[in-house]
Amino acid sequence: MQKTIHDPAMLAEGHGHNGSDAVADAWRERDLSVLWHPCTQMREHQRDRAPGPRTDTLPLLPIARGEGPWLIGRDGRRYLDAVSSWWVNLFGHAEPRIAEAIATQARELQHVILAGCSHAPAVELAEKLLALAPRESGRAPLAKVFYADNGSAGVEVALKMAFHWFRNRGEDRRTKFVALEGGYHGETLGALAVGDVPLYRRVYAPLLTEALFTPSPDAFLARPGQSAASHAEEAADALARLLDHHAGEICALILEPRVQCAGGMRMHDPVYLKRARELCDVHGVFLIADEIAVGFGRTGTMFACEQAGIAPDLLCLSKGLTGGSLPLCAVLATQELYEGFLDDSRERAFLHSHSYTGNPLACAAALATLGIFESDDVLARNRATSTRMAELAASIGAHAHVADVRQAGMIVAFEFGRDGDKATPFDPAARFGLHAYRAALDRGVLLRPLGDVLYWMPPYTVDDDALALLADTTAAVIDQAIRETRCA
Repeated sequence: MQKTIHDPAMLAEGHGHNGSDAVADAWRERDLSVLWHPCTQMREHQRDRAPGPRTDTLPLLPIARGEGPWLIGRDGRRYLDAVSSWWVNLFGHAEPRIAEAIATQARELQHVILAGCSHAPAVELAEKLLALAPRESGRAPLAKVFYADNGSAGVEVALKMAFHWFRNRGEDRRTKFVALEGGYHGETLGALAVGDVPLYRRVYAPLLTEALFTPSPDAFLARPGQSAASHAEEAADALARLLDHHAGEICALILEPRVQCAGGMRMHDPVYLKRARELCDVHGVFLIADEIAVGFGRTGTMFACEQAGIAPDLLCLSKGLTGGSLPLCAVLATQELYEGFLDDSRERAFLHSHSYTGNPLACAAALATLGIFESDDVLARNRATSTRMAELAASIGAHAHVADVRQAGMIVAFEFGRDGDKATPFDPAARFGLHAYRAALDRGVLLRPLGDVLYWMPPYTVDDDALALLADTTAAVIDQAIRETRCA
């Protein structure tokens, strides 16, 4: 009889190292026979199962459970989750307060249609989010919450709201959106249309609506000797020219405040956000802040917009919203925008919907997450952790081939170039990042690069020992990956 993953004899064998490997290998085979993984060239997983050297293939990690900032594999190996499981995990895996909130809610109400019905978790969460949302002197606060299932879906909601609002007013020429070069907002078609990462966008370009892209304020693009603020001002000047040229045609500007995450953790000075807010007001354009990845304390403040003292017209929140436990997105809108849909005509209503909109379990998890912010003084702890991360990153920044080290709160990124020259990046065909990823896994760290950009975005509960491991591992894998790829 063929052994399965649940065969007690095989599980018993897992107590030894070889037995543990057998359990993990069996699980990998079972996985690859049925699953198609996201953001993955599956052939790389398949080749990793072949005999021989595996330095250019992608390993598949069978994870059994999580514990704080750690992931524990089916083979018993532990991995520091240095990327917060795609940037969602704030307070560690299996956080008991969030788990208990979900369990309690599951015993009362797991789900109910939110069209025509209401429930306490959805209302209470909306109240708390609106109370926490960025505020700007002289501007009406965000006033309404619309729920969606995930970040991309939330971006779709915001884009459709902005377009539809103008259509309801009879401004039919306003059909365009402006986005930053190098930005990313998700992989559904509307979100892809306002994204500018070729790897994700290029093949679907014939399906996408028109968007206008404006130069990024990314400080990495500054001229030698130019400050981040000066470069951001120049980018804002370019935005002003674009808005002038397309006056009366634009619905909204969408941007990721402070950090363009999937575009390589590129960071900009907050002055750009302030200028962008002013320009949107001048041209009657909505400002959509995509804080899906950077919200909830990631960049040092609860929301990144706070660092510029501005408030958007639409605020997209997801990822850390539920502490990394369940999918949920909240789109916060102004009262003015909301009232633009009030009418006797259903066609003028916002009819966008998801089956699981405002799911009570997800809302309960989000309420528990916000409760942890209230009880644990999370932002103060993050400031101390960020300082330690900066100290550890500084020594790595001295490496001969590190062209840039940048940080925004709990995000640190390392960019590479030959002899530290950002004008001569490593050859992409060498796949430096993949080699670094494999080398880090061997050392017990899940460090998933963005191309050749290595970054740290750990859960907020990471301690000094784990940070030291992260720094030592990063330094070691840089050298190993350079040797293996001959990038230097």
